[in-house]
Amino acid sequence: MKQRYSFLRLAREAFTGNKGWEPAWQDAEPRASYDVVIVGGGGHGLATAYYLTKVHGVRSVAVLEKGYIGGGNSGRNTQVSRSNYFYPVSSSFYDRSLQLYESLARELNFNVMLSQRGLIALAHSEHELELTRRWVNGIRMNGVDAEELSAAEIGRRVPILNLRSRYPVLGGFTQARAGISRHDAVIWAFARAASAGGADIVQGCEVTGLRRDGERIVGVETSRGSIAAERVLLSVAGHSSVLAGMAGLRLPLTTMALQAMVTEPVKPILDTVVLSGAIHTYVSQSDRGEIVIGGGADVYNSYSQRGSLALFRNTVAATLELFPCFSRLKIMRQWAGAVDVTPDTSPIMGLTPVRGLYLSCGWGTGGYKAIPAGGETMAYTVVNDRPHPLIGAFSLDRFEQGALIDEGAAAGVAH
Repeated sequence: MKQRYSFLRLAREAFTGNKGWEPAWQDAEPRASYDVVIVGGGGHGLATAYYLTKVHGVRSVAVLEKGYIGGGNSGRNTQVSRSNYFYPVSSSFYDRSLQLYESLARELNFNVMLSQRGLIALAHSEHELELTRRWVNGIRMNGVDAEELSAAEIGRRVPILNLRSRYPVLGGFTQARAGISRHDAVIWAFARAASAGGADIVQGCEVTGLRRDGERIVGVETSRGSIAAERVLLSVAGHSSVLAGMAGLRLPLTTMALQAMVTEPVKPILDTVVLSGAIHTYVSQSDRGEIVIGGGADVYNSYSQRGSLALFRNTVAATLELFPCFSRLKIMRQWAGAVDVTPDTSPIMGLTPVRGLYLSCGWGTGGYKAIPAGGETMAYTVVNDRPHPLIGAFSLDRFEQGALIDEGAAAGVAH
């Protein structure tokens, strides 16, 4: 059992030179075989490992990461958690994830810095305002909190917002339970808990091939040797189609760069998340005072972790239309993640035609908010070899059946 974090422990270490801290997790050497191998050391892979060990008692688990823990999309996002989705299957899944976020710090004994400051989505036209009304009704019928706002109410909640720009704000809606958390803390918390439960976390271990025996997976080839496995989960975001191709599968995914940026820190000025789908920007303020800005995905396919200058410029311009007072701030950092987008912008979760091979991919721009529920449901799916009730509709075969779950509007940004 890992040492518990507490205020008393923190105070004691402060007075003793901080020499008593243990490593948060063990950087393991890969073994010859495991019951379950998880490819990808991001939030979803680590959360699945945690629930496998904690809930299902699986002790022979390895998480293989070609780089370092949290070096992919889990460390390259805007930290927003919300559940304002339209379709009941999406709404129930993402709200379960938000519920898990609300108790995550206590459960994992790690401060993930969840701040449920709410999210306001803006409407810039009468047409968009009517769709917003329908959206709010749908969300509330799903049992999730949502409230329609007038332009005046939005102005009172966000006084620095320019309501009369080239894109006038006519109204919108809010989800009060939405908010942000510290993405690094979420990753480290799940890594620490999974390691404490007995999972091996192997960094610097690139998967170069998937081993099949007929229609069944039997292991993986890696840069550090062959590893036998009864079950393999692919949780590698934008590189899912590449890894699945090693097993002979072709996935309906498009990979592109999704970029974001932060400004220099300033005193508290924005106490909610503001999103505009029409002009493709969403803005919040981090705990360090930085203004965090996200936008739409690049229009070209790429596995690169860098975005285009054109989209960067357009995102900044859109942000300044809404928040002119940010014009004097300096951009400190810009980054991008390689996101995998499905035709209906909903994830692919569950079984594949190859026995023992499972997928958690197609998250597009919504992977971070789904980390806890994604791990919980995929752990159940791997152990029982059948989809968890919350994710049955997200199966790969929905594209063959035509049972799509089009959540393009709820994605919040343009794809």
